[in-house]
Amino acid sequence: MKAVIIDDEKKARNVLRTMLLENCAKITQIFEAENLVSGVSLIKSENPSLIFLDIEMPENSGLEILNHINKEDYNFEIIFVTAYSDYAIQAFQLSAIDYLLKPIRPTQLNEAVEKAISQIGKSQISLKLEELKNSLQSNNFKKIGIPYADGIKFVNFEDIIMFEADGMYTKVSIKNMDAILVSKPLRFFVDLFTTATTFYKPHRSFLINLMFIKEYIKKDGGYILMENDKTVSISKDKKEEFLTIVQNI
Repeated sequence: MKAVIIDDEKKARNVLRTMLLENCAKITQIFEAENLVSGVSLIKSENPSLIFLDIEMPENSGLEILNHINKEDYNFEIIFVTAYSDYAIQAFQLSAIDYLLKPIRPTQLNEAVEKAISQIGKSQISLKLEELKNSLQSNNFKKIGIPYADGIKFVNFEDIIMFEADGMYTKVSIKNMDAILVSKPLRFFVDLFTTATTFYKPHRSFLINLMFIKEYIKKDGGYILMENDKTVSISKDKKEEFLTIVQNI
């Protein structure tokens, strides 16, 4: 399997090359480019399966890659390698884009490579990159990319009814759509929606959108009925807080 590293820092390219050779046996050939233009030339000539792409480069941003290449003519996955802040990392997560945060760790590299390999030929790179561009340009994150069997659904925050823990997975209920089972724990979404004030965690197994509460029912210790008719438990230590919140919506 071929890979291309596009990064303006030679040291960063050398470190990543060494880590790939030591930890990722499926990658047998590695090519390097110091800028986006020469990287695009390598992609066209070598037709790699994986692209390791820096975002911040002097002449062109890595986000501009599809301005120079027709994705339909090639079959690759992109893993961004970045030193960006937590804010930007949230944008990557919301856009369902694979990324590695510098300094790179071997375990993270392995996970990203295996995930990218599994997505080759399946994912919608153009759509994911557009969502990432939009997210990075604004602090108002309005969509989240939710991976599912056939690809990725980009869903508006306001259309998400609730998240429900299912072991190490999470069931995502969405307005006018079937629920999606995502291979991420509920904690991932709780952390992601920390600043989204309409989302609330009434119980260790649920994160709900307060805008979709249909009814609060006092019997059986008290529970919530959502607009999709799903019942949601309320922890004893959250009941008073929850009632205070909903009375002020």
